[in-house]
Amino acid sequence: MFKKILIANRGEIALRVICACKELGIKTVAVYSDADRNSLHVRFADEAVCIGPPRSSESYLNIPAVISAAEITNTDAIHPGYGLLSENANFAEVCETSDIKFIGPPPEVIRLMGEKEKARQAMKRTNVPILPGSEGVIATAEEAKEWAIQIGYPVIVKASAGGGGRGMRVIRAETELEGSFNSAQAEAAAAFGNGNLYMEKFIEQPRHIEFQVLGDLHGKVISLGERECSIQRRHQKLLEESPSTQVTEELRQQIGKKLSECLAQIGYVNAGTVEFLMDEDGSLHFIEMNTRIQVEHPVTEMVTGIDLVKSQILLAAGAKLGDIIPRLDRKGQRGHAIECRINAEHPEKFTPSAGKIKTFHVPGGLGIRVDTAAYAEGVIPPYYDSLIAKLISHGRDRDEAIMRMRRALEMFIVEGIHTTIPLHRRIMADPDFQAGRFDTKYMERFLAKLQEERVQLTAVSA
Repeated sequence: MFKKILIANRGEIALRVICACKELGIKTVAVYSDADRNSLHVRFADEAVCIGPPRSSESYLNIPAVISAAEITNTDAIHPGYGLLSENANFAEVCETSDIKFIGPPPEVIRLMGEKEKARQAMKRTNVPILPGSEGVIATAEEAKEWAIQIGYPVIVKASAGGGGRGMRVIRAETELEGSFNSAQAEAAAAFGNGNLYMEKFIEQPRHIEFQVLGDLHGKVISLGERECSIQRRHQKLLEESPSTQVTEELRQQIGKKLSECLAQIGYVNAGTVEFLMDEDGSLHFIEMNTRIQVEHPVTEMVTGIDLVKSQILLAAGAKLGDIIPRLDRKGQRGHAIECRINAEHPEKFTPSAGKIKTFHVPGGLGIRVDTAAYAEGVIPPYYDSLIAKLISHGRDRDEAIMRMRRALEMFIVEGIHTTIPLHRRIMADPDFQAGRFDTKYMERFLAKLQEERVQLTAVSA
């Protein structure tokens, strides 16, 4: 077992890893930028090292600085959390070269799954369902036109090396193709240093379903079931839940078995998430894999009772899956869980809201969990992701999880900055959400409905 782990991250995920390490009796090292000097992950770690100024490029993304901090503190392993360096194969390789264990997949696996078209082909070889699409990357607009004819409009081009919606364009007719392809290629090159694109059939109103997997160093990979992630705005998730109301037990087992076979073949190790789109017929189609722990991992923890972060550490240390995780029986999984991402943003304009928190009261009670590194009088800096807390509810069924979430949102008090709490309260009260009538276009319809209601109220008051 490791004696000391450095957490190459910040915020709530850094604190989450520290909690897991404390339960395992492992010492921790926090790294921090000047802007995070007073952060809770710095306070609760056994040691802390400043690695640079506020900007991520000069601190949290500075690989030499992170490795130097690990070396001067005699660290055995590095946990990258999510975001930042978590899916950087070069960073994982430098860790190996420096004789420091990277808590994640091997560098070559990160590279393989990071190039989406190669990941698609790897899944296809083991019969994991994928969307109809191009074979390999597309070099020119002319080649894209040929593929679009074969696949059938509408199609979508995506950056092979990217994410977050950049380098992505939906094309509904041949007249749109050349301009959309060229702009997507330029955007991908600017954002990721790689302009490679591939093409898939575009599903108009899909649901976004992802499967949590774990793999050990002994060749075994298991699936821990799925999460529903369809509530999104501009490809950024706002709310997640588990299980999905649309995934049958037969489909869950079928996809889980195929993923286990595929990922074992490529040598997958540690935690990962495999993402799918569900079409109107209820069929799942692979789109990409994230080779790290996810922001939304707590909902899987709540319904399985498995600590995923502790599992990551134990698996990296050489433990076998069978020794740390009991046999999963779906009937033994517990109820339903929902997570709301509480962001430091204006709830209607979605503009960032940095500044000092004046009041911070988190809800509690049966079935409620809050993962956060924020506190009263703490400062939310303008340099990083806007996530300040994750509010998780758990109930015996989805209805109870929703009611507990509604109660918790009403009792969550944050003053001094804007947050998305009011938005989440509206979503929880929405009849379509409560009935499970949503897809990835839900937020567009929901926000349009809110705007229409405001216009009507203005007209009445006038």
